Amino acid sequence: MKSFTAGGKTITAFSAAEPESPIIYLNTFSNEGQKVFEAARALGCPPFTLVAVSDLNWNHDMAPWNSPPAFKNAEPCTGGADDYLRLLTEQIIPMVENELPCTPKWRGIAGYSLAGLFALYSIYQTDRFSRVASMSGSLWFPGIKEYVASHEPKRWPDCIYFSLGDRESRTRNPMLKTVGQNTEEIQGFYQARGIDTVFQLNPGNHYDHAAERTAAGICWLLNR
Repeated sequence: MKSFTAGGKTITAFSAAEPESPIIYLNTFSNEGQKVFEAARALGCPPFTLVAVSDLNWNHDMAPWNSPPAFKNAEPCTGGADDYLRLLTEQIIPMVENELPCTPKWRGIAGYSLAGLFALYSIYQTDRFSRVASMSGSLWFPGIKEYVASHEPKRWPDCIYFSLGDRESRTRNPMLKTVGQNTEEIQGFYQARGIDTVFQLNPGNHYDHAAERTAAGICWLLNR
């Protein structure tokens, strides 16, 4: 395990035992990288390097554009994803991968909640990632479904994993209740274009077993 800092973010790399293994970048809400890495290894994932980024300004760094609060007493989203993505691609990725013994086999991006939204949005801004995992992704985010359908990714990914808890859409909140339908339609959009993709439903609500759900998505990417 190695730790770095860049742009006020903390970056922790959990390295694979084998050279040329894939590398996956995971943006985290509460520095849960080690828990996710251990859960993935417990599932028997192929060797990989996990790079977990923490100390994010969550509602700013992970949001592609401004959006009002999703629920009472929540903070608004302030659209800093493009700035953070520049930090990720221009500083964090080179810094981490310069320390590796050789070039990774492929590079993926993963995230839970708003970071799942960011993971999907990122492929429209950079060609650095060939695989994407969006676990309980905030695809209720206003305008994201329309954005996906009307813009061309910088690189069509080899595969995309989507998941939700099966109770996440069961809410009176008019914004959040769209997450199930939006995720299903977005996944269908990629599937219709020949992308290897899946939409997995997990028991429970948004906050249940986040690390384990994240590990499951990563393992799916690694096993394609």
